[in-house]
Amino acid sequence: MSTAFLFPGQGSQKIGMGAELLEMFPEEVAQANEILGYSIRELCIEGPEEKLGQTQYTQPALYLVSYLHAQSILKDEGKPAMAAGHSVGEFAALAFAGAFTFSDGLKMVAKRGEIMSQVSGGGMAAVIAMDVDRIMEVIESNGFTGIDLANFNSPGQIVISGPEAEIKASLSPLKEAGAKLVVPLKVSGAFHSRMMEEPAQKFGEFLKDFSFHENSIPVYANVTATPYGEASSIADILVRQIHSPVRWTDTILGMRNAGVETFEECGPGKVLSKLLRQI
Repeated sequence: MSTAFLFPGQGSQKIGMGAELLEMFPEEVAQANEILGYSIRELCIEGPEEKLGQTQYTQPALYLVSYLHAQSILKDEGKPAMAAGHSVGEFAALAFAGAFTFSDGLKMVAKRGEIMSQVSGGGMAAVIAMDVDRIMEVIESNGFTGIDLANFNSPGQIVISGPEAEIKASLSPLKEAGAKLVVPLKVSGAFHSRMMEEPAQKFGEFLKDFSFHENSIPVYANVTATPYGEASSIADILVRQIHSPVRWTDTILGMRNAGVETFEECGPGKVLSKLLRQI
């Protein structure tokens, strides 16, 4: 039976996450404390929740817990056939597959979270039970020129991203046009939209100091919904990911077509497992 590991993104974090894992892997936790300059265990276990929910803290915490979870499963079940991660989860997937070291991945994610947290004025919302064409029709007919489609999470869940004022203004028109729900997301910026192009450039400069290697298993990229190719392409794709849509539905369908029968979520919560049932 072919298995794939899935690594979640922001929104899956919760107080108490990874308690057992942080005890099982003291060396990685010590490394994380040194790199981050604070106690990652204290953040994950004690919070406060408001701090854990801040992008610059959420991303490294999720990376650590998800990576350690995958390592614990690996000991018991062996290596999966392939892997994918949702947004920041892609870094844990790549580290697990050997594209870069655990410590380098943590440094990347910490910087990514720091850069992304500095972008203000943006927002995101999940549109439930409305197809892509209808969403675009509503956006265009109402003159919401700054809104982009950010996450194709499942056929029934599309996330929009853009200027906060336009996102707020779009909620009622989308509901009136037939969306079952339109849920504003608790995020600090318009992730995976054109508003993140400048932060992406800054992140690209930061990545120039890192080395990348061929993956030991196929890792599907959010940007292309296909496996990464040569190691030399990894940095560019990770930069593009910040301002490009997360093609999650196509990713899962591609993995299924490649022979995956079982998916295992590596990290806190069951967000990706719930999406699987909708794809």
